[in-house]
Amino acid sequence: MSDATLLIDGQSIPSDATFGVVNPATEEVFAQAPEASRENLDAAVAAARKAFPAWRAKSLDERRAVLLSMADAVEADLPTLAELLTREQGKSLANAQFEVGGTAMWMRALATLELPVEVISEDDASRVELHRRPLGVVGAITPWNFPLLLSMWKVAPALLTGNTMVLKPSPYTPLAVMRFGEIVRDIVPAGVLNVVCGGDDLGRWITEHDDVDKISFTGSGPTGKKIMASASGNLKRITLELGGNDAAIVRGDANPAEIAQPIFDMAFQNSGQVCGAIKRLYVHENVYEEMCEALVTLANEKTVGDGMAEGTDFGPVQNAMQYDIVCDLAKSAREDGGRFLVGGEPPEGKGYFFPLTIVADVTDGHRLVDEEPFGPILPVIRWSEDDDVIRRANDTRFGLGGSVWSANAEKATEMASQLETGSAWVNQHFSLSPFLPFGGVKESGMGVENGPWGLAEFTSSQVLNVKKG
Repeated sequence: MSDATLLIDGQSIPSDATFGVVNPATEEVFAQAPEASRENLDAAVAAARKAFPAWRAKSLDERRAVLLSMADAVEADLPTLAELLTREQGKSLANAQFEVGGTAMWMRALATLELPVEVISEDDASRVELHRRPLGVVGAITPWNFPLLLSMWKVAPALLTGNTMVLKPSPYTPLAVMRFGEIVRDIVPAGVLNVVCGGDDLGRWITEHDDVDKISFTGSGPTGKKIMASASGNLKRITLELGGNDAAIVRGDANPAEIAQPIFDMAFQNSGQVCGAIKRLYVHENVYEEMCEALVTLANEKTVGDGMAEGTDFGPVQNAMQYDIVCDLAKSAREDGGRFLVGGEPPEGKGYFFPLTIVADVTDGHRLVDEEPFGPILPVIRWSEDDDVIRRANDTRFGLGGSVWSANAEKATEMASQLETGSAWVNQHFSLSPFLPFGGVKESGMGVENGPWGLAEFTSSQVLNVKKG
C-alpha cells in the first residue's frame, strides 16, 4: 500500500495498484507510489472539466492569491519535500532544498504576470480588442530531473490564466509531486488541480483524452514526437520542451581561470541531468590545454555520493536506463581515442554513481559529441576558425541553447547570434528567469515557458470587434 495518494476532485484517493520507487543511490525500492487506473484518470479529467467554468470566472487577483498560498505551503513543507526529492531523484540534500525554495520563488514570480487586453484599433466606428482566453483542461507531464520545479513551470501559468489541470509526474520521481498535491489540496478549489501517477500507459491516456485541451510536456524528444501524434485526435494545443545538446564556445581571448567555474557549474549541475546543460565544450586551440586543466582541478575538488550524506556535492545518475547510456557513451569515447582527463570509470558497489568525467581529444562525429549524454560527462573539443566552430555547433538536430565565452563581448555576441538555438548566452550559460521565455528550436521542442510568452501558451486569442453607435 502506498502512503501517497492521488488528488482527484479535491479528495485524496488511494489506488488499487502501486509501483516501487527506487533510490538511485542504493538501487533499492524505498517507497510505493499509487498507480492510477484509466478510471482514475477519467475521474480526474471530469473533475477538471467540471471545475473549469467557476475557476475561469474568478478574477485574476483571486487566482493569483491561490497561487501565492500554494507557494507558502511549499515553502512551509521544505524539509519533507527536500528529503523526498533527494531519496527519489538522487541530488544532494542541499540541492534538493534549493529546488524546493526555487519552486516557491518561481510560483510567486509567475503569479505577478498578466496578459492585458490589447487594443488593436479604435476609431469613431469601432473598437477592436485582442483578449486571451483559457483553453480548458491542461494535461501536464513532467520529467525526473527537477520534478517539483518543472511541474510548477506548468501549474502556475495554467492556473493563473484560468485553466484547470491534470498533472502527471515521472514514475521515476513521483513522490515530491504527489506530496505537493497533498499539501495544496485544501488551498485549491476541488477539481482545479488533480495529480495522478503512473507509467507510459497513463501518459498516453492523457495525451489521447478527448476532454484534455492542451498538453504541456517536458522530457525526451522521442516521447515528444509520440505526444504530437497522439494529441492530434482533437487537435490539442501542445508545448514541448525537449532535449538539448548545448554547445559552449570558448574563444581564444578568454581567460580560463575566470570562466572555468561557471562553465563547470553549467556542465555538471544536477550531475549533468539538465536539459540546457553544457554538453559540448568547444575550446580554441590557444587556450585548450589551460581550459582542460582548470576544469579538471574543479572536478577533483568535488564529491560524488549519496545525496543524503553530508559533504556530497553530486548525486548518482537518476535511473538505470540513463546510467547505462552514460556508461555506453564513455566506452564509445574510449574506443574513439578520447583522452580521459578525470573520471570515466564507475565505482564498484550499489548505486548509479558515475564520476565527474572530462574527455579531451574527441570531436564531431564521435557519439559523445553528437548525442545527448544527460549525465556527468563532458567532451572538450578543439577548434581554430570562427566560421567552422559555428557550423559545427549548429550541425545537430538539437536547438535548445548555446553560449559564447570571450573577453570581447561584442565579438562573442556576434557569434552567439549565429547559433541556431532558442536561447543564446554570452559569458554565461543557462541563465533563466521566471520573466524570460525559454524553449527550443529544431527537435528541442516547440513553444516556450515562462514570462508573458509562456503564459500565452495556455490561452487562445479572441478578437473582440465592437461596432459603435
